[in-house]
Amino acid sequence: MRDKQILITGASNGIGLAAAMALAGLGANVAIVGRNERRTKVAAAQIQARASRGASVTAFTADLSAQAAVAKLATEVLNQHSRIDVLVNNAGAMHTSRQLTHDGVELTWAVNHLAPFLLTGLILNRLKAQAPSRIITTASGAHHGATIPFDDLDADKSYHGFARYKQTKLANILFTRELARRLEGSGTVCSCFHPGLVASGFNRNNGPWMSLAMTMLRPVSRSVEKGAETLVWLARVANVDGMNGGYFVDMERRRPSPEAQDAQTAQRLWEISERQCGRHWPS
Repeated sequence: MRDKQILITGASNGIGLAAAMALAGLGANVAIVGRNERRTKVAAAQIQARASRGASVTAFTADLSAQAAVAKLATEVLNQHSRIDVLVNNAGAMHTSRQLTHDGVELTWAVNHLAPFLLTGLILNRLKAQAPSRIITTASGAHHGATIPFDDLDADKSYHGFARYKQTKLANILFTRELARRLEGSGTVCSCFHPGLVASGFNRNNGPWMSLAMTMLRPVSRSVEKGAETLVWLARVANVDGMNGGYFVDMERRRPSPEAQDAQTAQRLWEISERQCGRHWPS
């Protein structure tokens, strides 16, 4: 990984931070993105302290729920880094109550799906120019049983926090599938993975009951380092045969749900996502 440039969103804590530490320790130059400036700077210092000699760490702050902020982040990254070898779309959240962003988009959908969709598109040419390169997205086994609510994308008719989260994780896998199809033969490999139930700060922003529930699950949860293991492997494994478009669990390619394998659903989601972001990607 020495001299490779990696960009990781959601890396101020949890598996994003653990992955950044591991990759910097292997010699990679790591750029992290967090929402809170102070926490992100602290995380960057922690990563630098664990980094191999010569590896650099840079930090960016962005509210990924806002499309203008995602666009600004992409511009800052492109201005500061002449190469990007690996993009890791890791930031994600779950909210118990329905909220709309300034763009008028339901918040969980905006952060978990549209932000990686938009950020990837805005820096894709830099990744393709650096091929062989990789795009990795954090999905979840929670996608099983979910469908994309094309008739209610903003969850206006009904909203349940975990059900909405499941939909966005399905969207992550469908995004990976369609992106891999579009980039076939380009040298840029796309994959996604399930980190497992991880003992981190995830879902502790939804009040005392959810925080208590996550605390009770801690004894059966894996460490953030274990949760990041597949992410790190996807970023560094030399042989990428069979990786493009894949969904991985514990460093093995697995078959996702039938809904996640539907090519027509993936293409339809892509086209709608383009309209939601107001941007069109070449097919």
